[in-house]
Amino acid sequence: MTHDSVRIGLVSVSDRASSGAYEDQGLPALKAWFGEVLANSAEFVTRLIPDEQTLIEAALVELADIERCSLILTTGGTGPALRDVTPEATLAVAHKVLPGFGEAMRAVSLKYVPTAILSRQVGVTRGASLIVNLPGQPKAIKETLDGVFAAVPYCIDLIGGPYLETQPGTVAVFRPKSALRPRP
Repeated sequence: MTHDSVRIGLVSVSDRASSGAYEDQGLPALKAWFGEVLANSAEFVTRLIPDEQTLIEAALVELADIERCSLILTTGGTGPALRDVTPEATLAVAHKVLPGFGEAMRAVSLKYVPTAILSRQVGVTRGASLIVNLPGQPKAIKETLDGVFAAVPYCIDLIGGPYLETQPGTVAVFRPKSALRPRP
């Protein structure tokens, strides 16, 4: 079976990792998760940037408008600390806000840690791109994606992106019957 190819933007937001103070763990965690779960061939367009709102906004706009990534995931910068501005940057470039993503991600994380209520993650669209903010730690990235990815492929269908599918035995994608492609 042939699967549509997809361009995925991955943005790790970290002052320390972007300055070389330590090795970034967000981008490798995201690539590893997709390597296990996604059935489509994926091209990753990555950015490692500091917690600066203007730089985050510029990266998101570039990945959506120029690089034409159907899915853009950020990791880091979603807490209440003064330097955490990823949600503000994401909302500043959004065309439509999808509040259910933030609600669902916090609900998933609450199963693991009570501090999930401090998260300010958001999900938005910009043109034909879905942008979702994820936590910064690899374990939390996996837990969150495992909990919300079932809705991502259908959202990407609705905004004109490729038909995403997952490997059997991983995340079960949900689409209404009218949106399913026939199996060969």
